[in-house]
Amino acid sequence: MSAAVPVDVWVGLGANLGEREQALHEALQAMARWPDTRLVNVSALYASAPIDAGGPDYLNAVALLRTMLPALEVLQRLQSIEQGAGRERPYRNAPRTLDLDILRYGNAELDTPTLTVPHPRMAERAFVLRPLAEVSPTLVSEAALQAVADQRIERLPKAWTADLLSKK
Repeated sequence: MSAAVPVDVWVGLGANLGEREQALHEALQAMARWPDTRLVNVSALYASAPIDAGGPDYLNAVALLRTMLPALEVLQRLQSIEQGAGRERPYRNAPRTLDLDILRYGNAELDTPTLTVPHPRMAERAFVLRPLAEVSPTLVSEAALQAVADQRIERLPKAWTADLLSKK
């Protein structure tokens, strides 16, 4: 069952193991191939320290999709992409080859055993808020950005997605 009208979906992308940038790029390519879905915008890459975890720095970004797919199907497709990238879940906050999270699904508020949107911890994470503000500035207040200003994060050049966005 599809959404009745296209829905904007914001997806957080992260990786801190393996070929991080390649994994994020391939995830975006996969999302852009979904039926009834268009990749609208993607933030620059951000390098950030892991939060509540060890391991190397993450590369993070936020993508804006417009889709007719229902929220739970988006989640299932994201999890399939993660598995294809070798994602393992040995323990909470373990380092990962790929992490894809639905941050927002339109204006929906969902709280199910498998999906909660808006994402319950996004307001605590600079690696979500900074790229989200870049993609959709009206979704992130200055106060929210100030609340995470003490977290180490660095914006990297944006050229990494030019090939994906130029096709649309």
